[in-house]
Amino acid sequence: MTFLDKFFKLSDNGTTVRTELLAGLTTFLTMAYIIFVNPSILGDAGMPKDSVFVATCVAAAIGTLIMGLYANYPIGLAPGMGLNAYFAYAVVKGMGFPWQAALGAVFISGCLFLLVSLFRIRELIINAIPHSLRTAIPAGIGLFLALISLKNAGIVAASPATFVTMGDLHQAAPVLAIIGFLVIVALDQLKIRGALLIGILAVTVLSFIFGGNHFNGVFSMPPSISPTLFQLDLKGAISMGLLNVVLVFFLVELFDATGTLMGVAQRAGLVKNGKIERINKALLADSGAIVAGSLLGTSSTTAYIESAAGVQAGGRTGLTAVAVAALFLLALFIAPLAGVVPAYATAPALFFVACLMLRELADIDWNDTTESVPAVITALVMPFTYSIANGLALGFISYAALKLLTGRVKDVSAVIWVIAAIFLFKMIYLGG
Repeated sequence: MTFLDKFFKLSDNGTTVRTELLAGLTTFLTMAYIIFVNPSILGDAGMPKDSVFVATCVAAAIGTLIMGLYANYPIGLAPGMGLNAYFAYAVVKGMGFPWQAALGAVFISGCLFLLVSLFRIRELIINAIPHSLRTAIPAGIGLFLALISLKNAGIVAASPATFVTMGDLHQAAPVLAIIGFLVIVALDQLKIRGALLIGILAVTVLSFIFGGNHFNGVFSMPPSISPTLFQLDLKGAISMGLLNVVLVFFLVELFDATGTLMGVAQRAGLVKNGKIERINKALLADSGAIVAGSLLGTSSTTAYIESAAGVQAGGRTGLTAVAVAALFLLALFIAPLAGVVPAYATAPALFFVACLMLRELADIDWNDTTESVPAVITALVMPFTYSIANGLALGFISYAALKLLTGRVKDVSAVIWVIAAIFLFKMIYLGG
């Protein structure tokens, strides 16, 4: 028995080194778009894109390595979609906070996340949240991402009369974005690995021909991470009233990461007798990754549902994750290529992710309006107010209120009452 076989229990899980490495490559290809998209989104918040590129790759490598070596899970981690949008567009641009203070909020939320995982409170909270709200949150984030992606593509534009309107589709950006989106959907349907990445690269190539883009090479030494490394402002995060932001980061991380871990673990056959093996190790791994990411200079790191592609390819152990981590480190040397990717090239990938996230709405009980209405409120308020925080707040408050008014107080857990009360206090005394 080789060291790898013994350490990762390959034989016990019915897999081989070759299968695990190929699964790692598959997972990396399906989630590698984040190294292009994350610097673009956080760059909109005023963060130096080159440094964010390095922070994204290193944070993903560290988080995924912990997941592989400590939890022995075939799951990749990286800065989360939706969480980075909330960081950039809601907290920094929407509320006007410096990105350093926002990183401080991510760090605090990560520490809280680590504590609730360490003391096994995380499972208790997840079990208390009603299914309708749990499924509405990723759907609402999907709608929020859809609006952002359409704006970045130039398909949606501002209008003083109607708030939003159709952009100028005669321009290169929206046309190329539409082509990229159709390519991504077609490739995904044809089960071609790395569909998102291929779509992004295809639009980027076309941008040199039709969009006036300029090529600066492919390989180089990694840029400096110094402009974002340890730049988080903890004092600012506390003194500037970001505690409500911390709560939102915490809740979104809670639902997103835990749902992903459970979903991928189910596919990987890690559920035995109704319980997920080593789940607390996996929870601790992704909690620690959030803290590491905030120190490096990126928004919350989380488990990626794209890991299911690697599981589908045969990945069963942490060796798959180790392979993913190694590939993220190799990606550090393609910074010039990442720098020439325009926003309208990543927009199709964002929009496709948004489409996938909306599938969650199918799981809501539409026959019970005390369940479905709060879920719809949660999902719709996020894009319409350009704030994930507002969607969560009104969702929890309306859920508790409707149960109270219909005499179904016992249907609401103590955890929900506490969260709803915190959000209500925040809206009344701290502003919407």
